[in-house]
Amino acid sequence: MMTPRLQKGLTLIELTLVITVILVLMSISVYSTGAYTDWQKGRAASETLRKVYVAQRLYLADKPNTVVANLTSDDLLPYLLDSSDEFPTIEDLDGNPLTISVSVTPPVALSSGGSLYDPSGSTTDSLWDIGEY
Repeated sequence: MMTPRLQKGLTLIELTLVITVILVLMSISVYSTGAYTDWQKGRAASETLRKVYVAQRLYLADKPNTVVANLTSDDLLPYLLDSSDEFPTIEDLDGNPLTISVSVTPPVALSSGGSLYDPSGSTTDSLWDIGEY
């Protein structure tokens, strides 16, 4: 009587299952990396807006009769703590430059059309704004 030979290797179903699991894991990692990158951009924008807000408060402490609506970025430049020669800038999620409006308090990010830019949609999440005080 002959003994059956054992075959080594993977079946087509097993191979398909392994490839499917790998693709699902790769999709999850790509999605989470994109969300993390967006969060980093929002966090960097809020930190920049906080620096401008501190400069705004310092300027108004030195010149208490100044109306906030009349403030310009040139007024605040000497009050920025990083002592840069240029006013800080921020970008939207697509890399387009945004304008920081210093004529309101707290300062806000404006898109090229002049509308408020806050893709998070919340004023209390500390992303794209400095939150409510």
